[in-house]
Amino acid sequence: MSNNLILHSTIKGEGKPLLILHGYFGMSDNWKTLGNQFSEDYQVHLIDQRNHGRSFHEDEFNYEVLVEDLHAYIQHYQLEQVHIIGHSMGGKTAMLFAVTYPNLVDKLIIVDISPRQYQPHHNAILAGLNSIDFSVENSRSKVDKKLASLIPELGVRQFLLKNVYWKEKGQLAFRFNLESLTDNNIEIGEALPSFTVFEKDTLFLKGEKSNYITKDEEPIIEAHFPNSKIVEIKNAGHWLHAENPKQFYDEVSTFLK
Repeated sequence: MSNNLILHSTIKGEGKPLLILHGYFGMSDNWKTLGNQFSEDYQVHLIDQRNHGRSFHEDEFNYEVLVEDLHAYIQHYQLEQVHIIGHSMGGKTAMLFAVTYPNLVDKLIIVDISPRQYQPHHNAILAGLNSIDFSVENSRSKVDKKLASLIPELGVRQFLLKNVYWKEKGQLAFRFNLESLTDNNIEIGEALPSFTVFEKDTLFLKGEKSNYITKDEEPIIEAHFPNSKIVEIKNAGHWLHAENPKQFYDEVSTFLK
């Protein structure tokens, strides 16, 4: 794999590698603050997955290729026995990677997602993003105003607006590959393949106010990850690492030690 197809990352600190994978429409920058904290004890790799952040854009987008991207990254940097934190879509990538390449993974932390299939539920977000014409919405405030008609939640819009950047003077663009994410949206909800198991220590963190991991998901988590535990992050929804970073940091640090 050529270097231009190696995932973009920011690497901080020294020690055992700790790889962090963001969620759908996210990027490594979302994890900068926690990454700095973890880098006091680990070599932290804040990774942009394909079609996100500063990584390469490709038409093909599914968990199998995301796993192979991560495998190529680990080989490129000659890493062994890594810890992985994966949030939402990144958690799905991390789960499939762990069952595919268990000998490369030491401990696994999955953030507010389970192995089951999820129905596509990003239609309003995709409709909002695809409604943007940067020749008309030529400032962040205009982009936000246009998005607001389809995405009323301010927090979601602020999260998405982090992907808006000046591609060149006077020309805004999205960092993510919107065309591929739109075409392949159904892939995001895919389940972990049946009868796949990761035997090593795994921590599932779920937001108290989120419905991504409920009692219903506990049997499927147990089936795929027999040495796992589920911990609830208080006063937090799906973006628990941003909403309660202190408890998040404490739970992860305790688990990894």
